[in-house]
Amino acid sequence: MGKALFIVDVQNDFTEGGALGVDGGAAVAQGVTDHLRAHADEYDIIVASRDWHDADNDNGGHFAGDREPDFETSWPVHCVAGTPGADYHPAFETDRVTHHVHKGQGVPAYSLFEGRTESGATVHELLEQHGIHTVDVAGIATDYCVRASALDALEHGRSVRVLTSLVAGVAPATSSAALAELAHAGAELVD
Repeated sequence: MGKALFIVDVQNDFTEGGALGVDGGAAVAQGVTDHLRAHADEYDIIVASRDWHDADNDNGGHFAGDREPDFETSWPVHCVAGTPGADYHPAFETDRVTHHVHKGQGVPAYSLFEGRTESGATVHELLEQHGIHTVDVAGIATDYCVRASALDALEHGRSVRVLTSLVAGVAPATSSAALAELAHAGAELVD
C-alpha cells in the first residue's frame, strides 16, 4: 500500500509574473518545499510534472496563436520547452522529487497522467511498479491541471487526497467548483 505525492506544474509561467501566473503560485512553490522537508520520507515516490510545450506549433490548438484565447481550451503561449517560463519556480526545491514528467509536447495536456518521464514511463506505470495505492496532490492550477490529475488518479483506482493549502487556482469560483467536484468524486480535501 504505497503512497505518492504528485506536484503539478509548479512552474514560472504559472506563478506571479508568468505568462499565465496565478495568485498564490509562489506561495505554493514555497509550501511544497516546506512540505517536502517535513514529509518527503512518507512517500514511496514523488512525481513532479511540467507543461513542456513545443515552440514551433500551436500544440494542437492549445496555444491561441493569432486568435483571442478563450482561457478554457486555448491559451497564450506558456511553458515552452527549455525556456525560463517552463522551469520550476525557484522556491520549489526538487532534490526529493523521484520522477519528473513532461506533458504537452505538441498536444493539449492537463493531467499529469498525460505526461511521461524522460525514460518514457507513464505515471500509471510508475504507480503500478511502486505499488502505489494513495496519492496526495499539490500544485497549480487547482481548477485545471490539479483537478485533471486528481480525477485521473481516482479513475486509476487510487485513494486521493488534495492538499488544499498547497494548491492555487486561476479563479476563486472555478477553483471552489473544482474542489467540490473532486470531493464528490471521492477525493479527500486535506488542509
